[in-house]
Amino acid sequence: MPTTKPRIQVTLDSELAAALAEFGDVEPRSRAVRDLALRGAEAIRAERTARNDAIEFLRRLDSGEDDRFDFSVSERLHAERR
Repeated sequence: MPTTKPRIQVTLDSELAAALAEFGDVEPRSRAVRDLALRGAEAIRAERTARNDAIEFLRRLDSGEDDRFDFSVSERLHAERR
């Protein structure tokens, strides 16, 4: 039965063809494209979360809210590398 949901067109360029060849062992091919898109979205979401967490950690260090980083140790290690 045909779907009632909107469809999109995707150009099968060389990069997408390679990704489908490597990871798209699901039939039909539209299912493989959907799976790759959803997994890509998950990866982008995780990268964004990790970046925001890192920025928040640096903000807390800078404001003194978090004292888990010992700057004196970092300074000593840096000096030893010279």
